[in-house]
Amino acid sequence: MTYLVIVAFVAILGSLAAALVFMMRGGGQGDDTGSLRKNPMAKALAFRVGFSILLFVVVLLSYWMGWIQPTGLPLRG
Repeated sequence: MTYLVIVAFVAILGSLAAALVFMMRGGGQGDDTGSLRKNPMAKALAFRVGFSILLFVVVLLSYWMGWIQPTGLPLRG
């Protein structure tokens, strides 16, 4: 489970970095013919949001199924 979370965070940060690159290059602007191409920055940000929600649901489901246990400070002292 630890490796899954690490891979998910790397994918989230990678898509955020890709969106930054597309933004700095002026992604989403039309070409010379006036037709708009697909906006890769919006796709990268949508992937990041979707993957973040998916990671949250997987962690929540894993806790509910008992695959992971909370650690750290006890809730009741």
